Amino acid sequence: MNKNKFALLIATVAIASFTWSFKEDLFLVSKNLDIFASLYKEISINYVDETDPADLMKSGIDAMLETLDPYTVYVPESEVEDFKLKYVSTQFGGIGVSTVFIEGKLFVNEVTEGYPAFKQGMLAGDQIMKINGTEIKGKDRLQVSALLRGPRGSAIDLLLLREGSLLQKQLVRDEIRQPNVTYSGMLGDVAYIRLDKFLENSAQEVQNAAVELNKLHPRGMILDLRYNGGGILQEAVKIVNLFVNKDMLIVTQKGRNPEKTINYKTNALPFLPDLPLTVLINGSSASASEIVAGALQDLDRAVIVGQRSYGKGLVQQTFNLPYNSLVKITVAKYFTPSGRCIQAIDYSQKSAAGKSGRIADSLIAKFNTRTGRSVYDGNGIYPDVVLGASKLSPVTISLISKSMFFDFANAYKKSHPVIAPAAEFKLSDEDYTAFTNSLEGKDYAYVSNTEKLLNDLRSEAEKEQKLPEVKADLDDLKAKMLVARKTDLITHKPEIKRILESQIVSRYYFEKGRIMQAFQYDKELEAAKSVLASSTKMLAILKGEGAYKTIGDPAKTLTDADNN
Repeated sequence: MNKNKFALLIATVAIASFTWSFKEDLFLVSKNLDIFASLYKEISINYVDETDPADLMKSGIDAMLETLDPYTVYVPESEVEDFKLKYVSTQFGGIGVSTVFIEGKLFVNEVTEGYPAFKQGMLAGDQIMKINGTEIKGKDRLQVSALLRGPRGSAIDLLLLREGSLLQKQLVRDEIRQPNVTYSGMLGDVAYIRLDKFLENSAQEVQNAAVELNKLHPRGMILDLRYNGGGILQEAVKIVNLFVNKDMLIVTQKGRNPEKTINYKTNALPFLPDLPLTVLINGSSASASEIVAGALQDLDRAVIVGQRSYGKGLVQQTFNLPYNSLVKITVAKYFTPSGRCIQAIDYSQKSAAGKSGRIADSLIAKFNTRTGRSVYDGNGIYPDVVLGASKLSPVTISLISKSMFFDFANAYKKSHPVIAPAAEFKLSDEDYTAFTNSLEGKDYAYVSNTEKLLNDLRSEAEKEQKLPEVKADLDDLKAKMLVARKTDLITHKPEIKRILESQIVSRYYFEKGRIMQAFQYDKELEAAKSVLASSTKMLAILKGEGAYKTIGDPAKTLTDADNN
């Protein structure tokens, strides 16, 4: 038998097997749908108490999807618009404010420059009492969002409370555009682009920013994908195409259904094929962010800087359902050019408690970049230059969660009409003392990490029936911890001060100002600039001579990073 006939035979067998499997699946689907429909009908008619058919069905659907993965979700008609805004479109009708609930009251947290709220003089700290005559008291965030949003050109009336006085504001909703690129500019001789999401037109926004910055002849470019949770796969491919040649494989998606197996290649000439490039990622960089970072790493086109990425190697597709509802289904896994899938959680395997775990270390495989550098699957994207992640202290987390920065930032804006430019602004020690004094009598209770360990130790001592022997020592340590907690505002001053500065700057310079102000403390940004400043260092990393270097932390292996 010649090779062509053998190949045809194999293909015929494969098609026949798939057809048989497909028919069997259809039979099982039809059978179980009949069972489910009959069960649903009997419960709805015969159950002893009144049932809500819609709630009953939604609970059944959610329970079924919960056995799969967290990305396969049902979207009822009432939630479709919010779904599209989150996953597809960057546009909606509104007034340009973000809000925050504090002790059950709704406040303006930030005003977006150029939109109706800004033009009508609304300020951070304004309490929203009514929207179109509807009381806010008792409403949740989704209900408030529905009241604030509406068609472009439609009117909206707000009743505000500002410093004890009621204000009436009449606004006209405008189309609110949430850019994918939230900031771009030159940082010295380096171009910088911050991409926050991969929704519609994200590739075009990156290209537009790159075109303008390239006119300034940068030494290199930094693409910041930190905290970018992803979005549209095709946009990621287009962004990689800005930096790599035509007809290069960027990502392959493979699904159980052969129709979902697709190779995505670049289809245009690159705009910046030779400009030195670094990419910033962290533990919140996921999905499309990992496609971009992984492809650029596999193709040895960029140096990746930061922390190991989230590890989401799954592709979702949205399908229309009857009555204007939707379902988003994981249809495939994606693979970077080297052939690795960076999915970190194995949803196909669950514990007895129904929990999914990380891919086992023994199953992690090595792959090679185009020049032979070692990269690994099953573990997110591991950077070429690794920096330890910054973790906030319990006191700082408590201050954030309980909105303790909010009032001080508003008061600071009122008493300081003008501050330094955003990129230079820093609080004085006197200002920080004023902030800590403002916390007197306010509840921002928290448990320190040391106290958590102490509580764990007490629990273990009780289990081993040794508590009487160590109780006096544990009580003494607890008393000392309570004393030490009083100094936490001093001990953690640098991180608390940075967050407070960010809140204050946003009152003057809005979102772009907050981004610029944070550059002063950005160690990942400095590391990326350092790489771009030395062509020798960059070349060494791309050749594999300086890969997986850790800055600020002891050197760690891939497995060590996975266990953190």
